[in-house]
Amino acid sequence: MMNLAAALQRNAACKPNQVALVCGETEITYAQFDAIAGKIAHALIQNGIQAGDRVALSCPNLPFFPLVYYGIQKAGAVAVPLNVLLKSREIKYHLEDSKAKFYFCFEGTPDLPMAREGIAAFGAVDSCESMIVMTLDQTQHKFEGQPTLNSFIHDVEPLEDYVQREADDTCVILYTSGTTGLPKGAELTQNNIVMNAMVAQNIMATQGSEVHLITLPLFHTFGQTVHLNAGVLSGAKLVLVPRFEPNHVLELIEKHKVNIFAGVPTMYIGLIHAQLNYDVSSLRIAVSGGASLPTEVIRTFESRFNVPILEGYGLSETSPIACFNHLDCERIPGSVGQPVQGVEVRVVDVEGKTLPIGEEGEIIVRGHNIMKGYLDRPDATEAAIRNGWFYTGDIGRFDESGNMYIVDRVKDMIIRGGFNVYPREIEEVFMTHPSVAMVAVIGIPNEEYGEEIKAYVVLKEGQEIEADELQAWGKAQFAAFKYPRFVEIRKQLPMSATGKILKRELKAEIKEVTA
Repeated sequence: MMNLAAALQRNAACKPNQVALVCGETEITYAQFDAIAGKIAHALIQNGIQAGDRVALSCPNLPFFPLVYYGIQKAGAVAVPLNVLLKSREIKYHLEDSKAKFYFCFEGTPDLPMAREGIAAFGAVDSCESMIVMTLDQTQHKFEGQPTLNSFIHDVEPLEDYVQREADDTCVILYTSGTTGLPKGAELTQNNIVMNAMVAQNIMATQGSEVHLITLPLFHTFGQTVHLNAGVLSGAKLVLVPRFEPNHVLELIEKHKVNIFAGVPTMYIGLIHAQLNYDVSSLRIAVSGGASLPTEVIRTFESRFNVPILEGYGLSETSPIACFNHLDCERIPGSVGQPVQGVEVRVVDVEGKTLPIGEEGEIIVRGHNIMKGYLDRPDATEAAIRNGWFYTGDIGRFDESGNMYIVDRVKDMIIRGGFNVYPREIEEVFMTHPSVAMVAVIGIPNEEYGEEIKAYVVLKEGQEIEADELQAWGKAQFAAFKYPRFVEIRKQLPMSATGKILKRELKAEIKEVTA
């Protein structure tokens, strides 16, 4: 028997007055955290939620998220975190697909009207029985007919103990980005989530007295595991940042004496270009995931901040951690480290046979971190998980020391005139150019070669260079079949809420032009 909420309940008992959550001027202790989550759990149960029922949650990095997330766990229900950028049509799909019975939604802001979108979706879904709006100002009720979180838990006593669950019971449903077809819900079990949080805690050697700065969206698997769940497991202080802004992040690191920071590559790029006017000497470790971190960014960040970056690898379907660099092992720029404890990783050919060291092939993973399956999609589950191995769709290789290197996504690989070209290799080299801040490389249709290579480039602030100059520079760096024949300079690239460059949007632009 297990429940993710056990760690929260333990911390509330042994360190009740320690600050657990910080956001702006708001501070919540572990005793308060557990009590509010307990009230949410009790209110859910009083409103008919039973163990295994799905409860959806739309919220940025505000205290509401961990309070509701752990309240769902204490009730024995299944959390379904949703991307905060979803529109009503997309929210409707997720509520229907997950069969969520309850939906918690933050009120939003003028720029991000979440509750407006959420209410429109909720009204169109018969299977979702209740919607709760989370408002910052409890004295103002802007959404007639929708109860607020404050009214939902008013006069409700905290649940005395969390609902016991089995290790294989679903804990969280995380929706994949849906790069092919509609998004699929990855069912992660209690064992998946708890074990992966323990792995993250061990990798970072996290102590209960330490401070995490959470800029990663908590609705995403990376932020949930490395920060929220690993942090609660160790009893750490969690500083929540609703929106990433480099100078504000540096200010908070100084103010709260932050020890642990985790981010995606675009965040690290933002930090190395920020003005370093703050004392960040409290930082002990930085963690990167979500996408491959260019080696030039690693070198620049580590030399400037004097902090090691531990890069890892994983997917929603692997809870997410599969490989990670470790503090007690040599860190090699460009490598995502070794398979974590209890997890096996192989590189295989198209027939599923293990390839020799150094050869590139598809990465497959087996262990305690592999999802139960895709919700209500047995065919997709069977295609992804074969003989206990999850086929990631990523291309990688091992070196002789057991370090894993991610080459690229199978679907992102460009085939130009019969030659395989990996966008990441081109991106890594372009990031070394003194004028380049960010780059994304995709394949575009070409009658003669099948595909041609195009690079979209964002320049560093204050830098000026023409696209044809960058194209000529690239030509000097690569073999004739590899260099980008097309370079386009842009002010920005399309990004997901997690800070990942959305190549699919760039590809969609090309499709529209060539259609």
